[in-house]
Amino acid sequence: MKLTVITGSPHKKGTTALLADKFIEGAKEVGHEVVRFDAAFENVKPCLACEYCSIHDGECVHKDTMNELSKQLVETELIVFVTPLYYFGMSAQIKAVIDRFHASNAKIAGNKKAMLLAAAYGADDWTMEGLEKMYESMLRFLAWEDAGKIMATGCPVREVLEQTDYPQQAYEMGKNL
Repeated sequence: MKLTVITGSPHKKGTTALLADKFIEGAKEVGHEVVRFDAAFENVKPCLACEYCSIHDGECVHKDTMNELSKQLVETELIVFVTPLYYFGMSAQIKAVIDRFHASNAKIAGNKKAMLLAAAYGADDWTMEGLEKMYESMLRFLAWEDAGKIMATGCPVREVLEQTDYPQQAYEMGKNL
C-alpha cells in the first residue's frame, strides 16, 4: 500500500516525531511504501483563496514543495496526519498543508483512507475534541475513510510519551495495516 505521512511539528525529536517514526517503522516492516512529508521543514506557502487553481486544472499559483506533495497524494491510498495539539487544533504547519488541498480536491477526494496521530500536553477528556471534529469534517468533505486514531493526551514532552504505550500503539497501527 502507498502511504503518505504528513507531520506538523517543528520539533524534529518531539512527541509526534516519535509517533510518526514508530508508525513508519511498523508500516515499512510489513512492506508498505511510505513517503514522509515534514511540513514544518518544507516550503509550504499558505492558501490565498485566489482560485488560480480552479481555472488551471488544480495547479496552484504558489511554486513550492506542495506541488510535489499534491502529485504524491493522488497516488496515495492512506494519508496519516501527525500533529501536536496547538490550542485545541492542528499545528499551523500541518494546517497550511491541508488548506492547500483546495487546489487538488477533485483529484484526491474519495477512495482514500486517513489516520490521525496526535499528542497533547493536556489530559482532560475533552482535550482533543476540537482536533477530532476538524479531522472528521475533513474526512467527510473529502469522502475519505477513517482508518484509526491515536490521541496521546497528557504527553507534554517526548520523555513522558516514551513512558506510555502510545509509541507501541503507533508501531502496531503501522504494522497492522
